[in-house]
Amino acid sequence: MLNRRNFALTAAAVGWTGGRQALATPRPGLRPATADQVARAFATPRSQLKVGVIGTGARGWVHLRELLRRDDVAVTALCDIDDWALNYARNLVLKAGRPMPALYTGSPDAWRQLLADGSGGKLDAVLIVTPWELHAPQAIAAMQAGIAVGCEVVAGVTLDDHWQVLRAQQASGVPYMLLENVCYRRDVLAALNMARQNLFGEIVHLEGGYEHDLRPVKFNSGVPGKLYGQGVEFGAKGWSEARWRTDHSVHRNGDLYPSHGIGPCAMQAHINRGNRFVQLTSYASKARGLSAYVKGQNPTHPNNAVRFKLGDVVQTQLACAGGETMLLTHDTSLPRPYSLGFRVQGTQGLWMDVADGIYIEGKSKKHDEWDAASTWFKTYDHPLWRKYGQTAEGSGHGGMDFFVIHAFIEALKRAEPMPIDIYDAVTWSAITPLSEASVTQGSQTVAFPDFTEGHWASRKPIFALDDRY
Repeated sequence: MLNRRNFALTAAAVGWTGGRQALATPRPGLRPATADQVARAFATPRSQLKVGVIGTGARGWVHLRELLRRDDVAVTALCDIDDWALNYARNLVLKAGRPMPALYTGSPDAWRQLLADGSGGKLDAVLIVTPWELHAPQAIAAMQAGIAVGCEVVAGVTLDDHWQVLRAQQASGVPYMLLENVCYRRDVLAALNMARQNLFGEIVHLEGGYEHDLRPVKFNSGVPGKLYGQGVEFGAKGWSEARWRTDHSVHRNGDLYPSHGIGPCAMQAHINRGNRFVQLTSYASKARGLSAYVKGQNPTHPNNAVRFKLGDVVQTQLACAGGETMLLTHDTSLPRPYSLGFRVQGTQGLWMDVADGIYIEGKSKKHDEWDAASTWFKTYDHPLWRKYGQTAEGSGHGGMDFFVIHAFIEALKRAEPMPIDIYDAVTWSAITPLSEASVTQGSQTVAFPDFTEGHWASRKPIFALDDRY
C-alpha cells in the first residue's frame, strides 16, 4: 500500500528490452544508479533540488518560469535542439537573476548528454517537455540514470511504450510524475472536495474531454514567433507544435489527448486506488475540419492534398470495476470555444461545467433547477487553493501550472510518492492506443490492461488530500 507516510522505495537492477529500442544497456557515458544510490537519493528529504528541463519550447518556457520562481529549486541544465527556443529560455533565466544552467543543443541526442552529466546525483530531477514520441525513451533513460521524471502528457505513443515506461520505473524505483495540470484546476478540485464530503452521493457517471479548437496550433506560418492564426504549414515547414503534433492527426485516429479529461474523472472514481478501468469503446466521426481549415486559409496551398485520418470528434466510453461509467470527448479540429466538458454525477446530485451549474437534491435553492456552481465552489474551495491561490496568480493556465510543478517539487523534497504517479500516467495515457485499436476494429470494445497487476484493490488515494501539494 502506498501513501505519503508509508513510502518504501524498492529498486532492482535496471533492465528492459522491447518496443522501438533496447535500453537494458546504458548509452555510453550514462551511469545507471545503483539500488543504494536510488534509495539514498529519493528516500531522504531535501531542502533544495537541482532540476533540468529537456524541451524549452512554448510549454517548456511555462514550466521554466515556475521553477525559476522557487527558492528551493536550482535550474542547472536546459536542452533544446532549436536555438531560438534555447535562447528564449536563457533570457528567462537572465531576467530571473539566476545562475546560467548548462546548455545542451546541436544534436537530436543532446538530451542524452544532459542525462549522462546529471547521473550519479548531479541532477535530482528532469522535466520532459518534448514531442510525444520522445517522452517514453527520454523518461526511461532518465530513470536509468537515477534522475526523477516530471513528464508532460502523454507517457507514450504505443501500448508497448506504456508497459516499458512502467517496467523501467518499477525496476529503478525512481519517481515519475505525469504533469497533468487540469487535476489542479480550481473548480475540479472543489468538485473533488465536494465528492469527498459525499455531497454528490455515490458517484455513478463521469464525463470530461479535450474540446479545444487547435487548428491555429496545428498550422502556422513556419516563422518562429508567429504562432496563431497565420499560415497552414506543418511538419518540417511548421514551427512549434505544428512541426510535430499535426502529423499525429494525419496518421492516427483515436483520442489523442485523453489526460485533461480523464485525470480529474479518474481521481473522482479512485482509479488504480480501489477501482480500475475494465473496458473501452471508441467512436470516431468523419474527418473534415482540418482540410476545411486549410482550404479556407489558402485554397491553392499544397497541404490541401493532405488527407487527415483523425476524426473530428472522437468519443470514448469506459467501464469501471466499481460500476461507474465515463465518457471522454476529443474535439480539436472544428471551430468551437474551449471546454473540457466535465460532469460529476452521483445519487444525490451533479456538477456540469458546461452548464456552470450544480444541483444537489434537497439542498439546491429550487427543486430541479441549477444553482450557480460558483456558490457551491466558494464554500467547498479545496484547501490547496485556499492556501496557495494568491501565490498561483500569474502562472500558466489560470494557476494550474503552479500547482502541478509545486506538487512534483514538494513530493520530491519530502521523499514522498508522486501524487500523479506512474500507474496514473500509463493508465490515463494508454487510452490513446486503446481507443485507436477500438476505432480500427469498427468501434469494438477492447479490454483495458491492469497496469497495477492486481494491486489496485488495496492501493489508497493520495492525491490532494490536504493543503501541502
